[in-house]
Amino acid sequence: MMDAFKAGGDFHSRTAMNMYPYIREALEKKEVLLEWDPQPGEDKPPLPLLKDAFGSERRKAKMLNFSIAYGKTPVGLSKDWRVSVKETKKTVDLWYNDRKEVLQWQEERKKEARKFHCVYTLLGRARKFPLMAQGNTYQKGHIERAAINTPVQGNAADVAMCAMIQISNNKKLKELGWKLLLSVLIIQHFVLFSLIFISLHLECNSKVKRLGVYAKF
Repeated sequence: MMDAFKAGGDFHSRTAMNMYPYIREALEKKEVLLEWDPQPGEDKPPLPLLKDAFGSERRKAKMLNFSIAYGKTPVGLSKDWRVSVKETKKTVDLWYNDRKEVLQWQEERKKEARKFHCVYTLLGRARKFPLMAQGNTYQKGHIERAAINTPVQGNAADVAMCAMIQISNNKKLKELGWKLLLSVLIIQHFVLFSLIFISLHLECNSKVKRLGVYAKF
């Protein structure tokens, strides 16, 4: 997954390419383009874009990029897609085939929740699950999904909080009279963008990069 982030561009199209061999084959045969960066005077790509030629596959890849990260199961996805659980599971398996590290991470979070009845964010904030010991199957399933969801959204909140504190304490900004007016969080593909009215790369940025997340200020 980190390789896909480093490559940049259309992340969802890259996911679809890795899920479906026939899409990769179409790219290798130069029947479609993975993405297109228009140059001055160009109004359309020289070949069909992957997102247009394989729109259905890309939409599924995009939904999986968001949903699996937050612990959604084939059962829930089958309702969204209005197809059988069996068919949905096949698609989910295709996603995991190229994202084995994600599955491993999710299983570790489930084990953590079962053993310690809580999970933690990067800054050590805990979400406790007191019902894990005596909960029924449905409740435990819900807890396991929350155990996956909490670090994802909680880590994003940790990064945003770190950034806002750094901005608030920045002497240069204070001297210039700048103030933090608004912070908007958009969580996509484990990438956190903090949209504010200044453009400064702070020390927090390098700290976050070492953790494998990128915060752009």
